[in-house]
Amino acid sequence: MIGRLTGVLAEKSPPLVLIDVQGVGYEVDVPMSTFYNLPGLGERVSLLTHFVVREDAQILFGFLSAEERATFRQLIKISGVGPRTALSILSGLSVGDLAQAVSLQEAGRLVKVPGIGKKTAERLLLELKGKLGPDLALPASVANDSQADILQALQALGYSDKEAAAALKQLPADVGVSEGIKLALKSLNR
Repeated sequence: MIGRLTGVLAEKSPPLVLIDVQGVGYEVDVPMSTFYNLPGLGERVSLLTHFVVREDAQILFGFLSAEERATFRQLIKISGVGPRTALSILSGLSVGDLAQAVSLQEAGRLVKVPGIGKKTAERLLLELKGKLGPDLALPASVANDSQADILQALQALGYSDKEAAAALKQLPADVGVSEGIKLALKSLNR
């Protein structure tokens, strides 16, 4: 019903923002990823929206990117995941991080999000598999299963996504998993 709002940012109080659209103030709930990228008060802003109508409320959710809104819509299709939980997930993980967690089946990353328990995380992994876009799932440097395994092992050892991806780029394309992990650890410890 309401697909986009463009107006002046009147108030910011996480996770709620107030957008003045020609004299009408719209309250919009946004994930923290969107909130942190909003312009200052009094500046123009354009948000893609998702309108939820319930018996007791009508709520607008706003997003800076179509990718974020599409992910939100995928999340709320899952049984037991409502708009507030989906907003919490997108506040705790970027769309790329969520897609990577789903592709690597890492429930531990999802459990770190407030309000997500082990069972919900496992359901999310199952339901979202293959639905978040293959281009988001892994860094471009991951070309095959062994590289994905090496990346996952480095992340399990506590290296950030960026560090693990950088180490992966330095490896030969045809390296095996165990040898690749050894080489990657050597390059990370320099």
